[in-house]
Amino acid sequence: MSRVVEVPGTLDESAFETLIGLVRSGGNPDARLLLDARSVRWVSPYGLIGLLAVGHEARLRTGLPPLIEPPQDAEVRSYINRMHFWPAAAEVFDLKTLPSRPPSITDALIEVTTIRSHEDVHAVVEGVRERAQRILHTRLGYPKPAVIHFSVMLSEVCQNILEHARSIGWVCAQRYRWKRRLGRDVVVLAVMDVGVGFEGSLGAEHARRYGESWSAASALEAAFLRGESRFPEPGRGQGLQAIRRQVIKWNGAIRIRSGNAVIARVPEWDDAEPLRTGLPRFPGAQVLIVLPERAGREGA
Repeated sequence: MSRVVEVPGTLDESAFETLIGLVRSGGNPDARLLLDARSVRWVSPYGLIGLLAVGHEARLRTGLPPLIEPPQDAEVRSYINRMHFWPAAAEVFDLKTLPSRPPSITDALIEVTTIRSHEDVHAVVEGVRERAQRILHTRLGYPKPAVIHFSVMLSEVCQNILEHARSIGWVCAQRYRWKRRLGRDVVVLAVMDVGVGFEGSLGAEHARRYGESWSAASALEAAFLRGESRFPEPGRGQGLQAIRRQVIKWNGAIRIRSGNAVIARVPEWDDAEPLRTGLPRFPGAQVLIVLPERAGREGA
């Protein structure tokens, strides 16, 4: 007997929170999960790999590969297929059929890619350079050195999956029009894992000093705002700080969710909260980076 959870119709970062809550509440938590995505009408890169993260966590908890009902909307089905979602999903879900792999989508910076090793990270970074040149420089007006900075940022955020999470992860990035907030084109980069999370990763080195105040939120603040690391050596923990500084320089947004909290760098064009707690607890870390189209072309 499967436990059915209906996926929200608009599958983005907000819907990801809703989906976690639905999976964690009600019904038999040990029953096989069926994600019913038939009503999904729109999906973001974050929402797309969020399905994989939720499915993987359910598989670990129940010992059974979950099931998934694909969206009925033809455009959404086409987009998901072009973003190479199903090959990654086949490692998480019990799929009856696997659509044939299509050619790359024009505005995809990175199709859904599973990260298990340093070789995977290297392949992603190497494969993104030409597309980053076309999308970041030509389409969004970033100077040419930004392509290098983006590659470094991408490498760092993916390496964190291997170095800190000690778990499988996924990455996905795409350019599209962000009508809801900006009315401009953006590149959206999403990276997720279902590992130990910031609280677990930093706990051995920092939890005792924080005492009872140690939490997912304090771990995120320690890493994101102060550059603290699970490694005691001086100079460690600067990768996330470098990402934060670069995102600020580009007037972008970055959001990191871990455990039951989320911390964010919020630009003036966004209305998110800098820190939220009390969210449905979920393993690992989930990163969202949004880089907006440049109004001018000066600076790197």
